[in-house]
Amino acid sequence: MSYDIEKAVAAFRALAEEQQARAEAIKLQGDFKDFSKLDKITIGICGGDGIGPVITKESANVLKYLLKDDVDSGRIVFKDIDGLTIENRIAHMKAIPDDVLEELKACDVILKGPTTTPQAGDGRPNIESANVAMRKALDLFANMRPVKIPEQGIDWTFFRENTEGAYAVGSKGVNVSDELAMDFVVTTTEGTERIARLAYEYAKNNGKERVSIINKANVIKTTDGKFLNLCKNIGREYPDIITDEWYIDITTAKLIDEKRRKDFKVFILPNLYGDIITDEAAEMQGGVGTAGSANIGKKYAMFEAIHGSAPRMVDEGRDIYADPCSMLRASAMLLSHIGRIEESVRLEKALDYCMFEEKKLTITGRSDGATCREFAEYVMDTLTTKFGAEA
Repeated sequence: MSYDIEKAVAAFRALAEEQQARAEAIKLQGDFKDFSKLDKITIGICGGDGIGPVITKESANVLKYLLKDDVDSGRIVFKDIDGLTIENRIAHMKAIPDDVLEELKACDVILKGPTTTPQAGDGRPNIESANVAMRKALDLFANMRPVKIPEQGIDWTFFRENTEGAYAVGSKGVNVSDELAMDFVVTTTEGTERIARLAYEYAKNNGKERVSIINKANVIKTTDGKFLNLCKNIGREYPDIITDEWYIDITTAKLIDEKRRKDFKVFILPNLYGDIITDEAAEMQGGVGTAGSANIGKKYAMFEAIHGSAPRMVDEGRDIYADPCSMLRASAMLLSHIGRIEESVRLEKALDYCMFEEKKLTITGRSDGATCREFAEYVMDTLTTKFGAEA
């Protein structure tokens, strides 16, 4: 058996120093960007790969339709950003090539299509997820995902910590020997406190009476225990809000418990648990195609569908039939983030009408359903005929 403990220790030391420096940098950040004070807002349109370019293009068309007056006046500018295809990332051997990252940093908010991440055993290089890399590079520390099913009394908002946990150094694990591999989980005081405060502020400002802290601190005692205790400390600053705590395994069960699930309102979750459980919640709402996702930092924000890049659809020539609804939901969240509340509400209403009420067109992912473009045009027609600006 061949192993090198000293090499593993050196790798861990480098990771610890890197993450300590990141924790210190968080302390130096200022306040959130005030979009109302900007003379110009730049929206980056980044298609990604797989079905990403198709659904992103049509969602951008809907945004441009809703923001026409702002675009015509120059208050809002759209910037197309290519280069996040899996082929280009492999060619540069980087999760985000340097030139693409600079283009992203030139934007205020980004509408981003799904991207493909190589996995162990698929024959491709070990390149970090573009999503994970973007969240770290732009410090998009909060992943916010709303799920609503009014007829079942469900109104959930998930605040998933986006830059730490099991994903923080997911591509930097250590193979100690042929028999032993180790990965690492990261929890910092600064990173945890800011996601907790954002969740509690959201609850306070939106009349949500309960915040639930999701963890597995009974087993993962150090990092999950730190996350739990820090969130509870922040919760004490909001005495009018009920704070409770749930282990991640029982939470997944209680979300499908018709008697219990109505009590949940706002969730705070470490990275990995949030990734898993928000897909479960979206499936209950009607599938991952029905939910959008916001990735929020103090300077930048990125909005995306919560599903993957579906390369099989491209291989089979079905990408034109991809469902844009998750990306359109993300577009509504983008509009709200930049202060275009009326336009955001109109888009949400139009999507509800097109997806669940009139249903003149349906998306099936195949030629027996509408194309992505046809559905986006249906939404824009509905915005005009049923949910006009005066509505």
